[in-house]
Amino acid sequence: MRVLVVTNMTPEPAAPARGRFVRDQVDALRREGVEVELYSFPVGSRQYPLATWAIRRLLRRQRFDLVHAHYGLAGWCALMAGARPLVVTFHGTDVRHPVVGPLSRRLAPRLDLIAAASRALFAPESGRAGLPRVAGASAVLPCGADLDSFAPGSRGDARRRLGLDREGRYLLFPAAPSRPVKRHDRAIQLARLVDAELLSAGGIEAGRMVDWVNAANAVLITSDNEGFGLAAVEALACDVPVLSTPVGIAPILLRGIDGCLVEPFEPASWAAVARAHLDAADPRIAGRDRARWFAAEPMAERVVIAYRELLADAA
Repeated sequence: MRVLVVTNMTPEPAAPARGRFVRDQVDALRREGVEVELYSFPVGSRQYPLATWAIRRLLRRQRFDLVHAHYGLAGWCALMAGARPLVVTFHGTDVRHPVVGPLSRRLAPRLDLIAAASRALFAPESGRAGLPRVAGASAVLPCGADLDSFAPGSRGDARRRLGLDREGRYLLFPAAPSRPVKRHDRAIQLARLVDAELLSAGGIEAGRMVDWVNAANAVLITSDNEGFGLAAVEALACDVPVLSTPVGIAPILLRGIDGCLVEPFEPASWAAVARAHLDAADPRIAGRDRARWFAAEPMAERVVIAYRELLADAA
């Protein structure tokens, strides 16, 4: 099976980890025996016409069994280039954004398979509409976490490598503070309330993120909405506590794990949980087994099944 994967979630100096989950899925698909060519292009409105022409040239020169685009606007480029059969995985911002969201909902019925990173994207959230469901042409296809890269490690060693105080009180906000939907303001409020230093992950290279997770007493997901919630899976894979709003997969992922919290942001109740982890000598939790539910390999297996079913229906 030959697949062209298209994405505009491309790393850049200001966001070196952008779209790493797409590349992790591509690697996992290749391990499953799928021959994948990745076409990645930069963000920006000027890039879309160029990407459409580049995809069209690829489709003329090579034979692919299907095209799989990640993110709604990349999906539009693939559609306009004539890609068929076409799968698009929507990841969150492309569904909830006030401008891009309506474009994604217009795109969805034109696809051979509408894929969402989580079931939550098919439902309204925070006053924003979800994706339309089309019978027989909708699926939940997360990318999953790279558990080979994210694993428990010595908190002291991680802090030493990062130049952090070995005895410091650290909370990690695993996103770019500039993204309003992630609610950095809530994380700042909580850190001040519990006398902790807030670490932010916007400019961290993908290969170094595991040290930042292991260095933290807890990871904060304070978002208004999430398409999936990869950062929470990666934290659990390191046995690091997670405090999250009930967005994306968090209600399923964190339910029943001692030391984790999943509830709407309320400073006092969040502070009580965070303070316990900040006061502990090494606040680890038993999270890795749960993280395996959403590892890259089983998620890639789901994608391969979806590909085969789509191609069988098209035959």
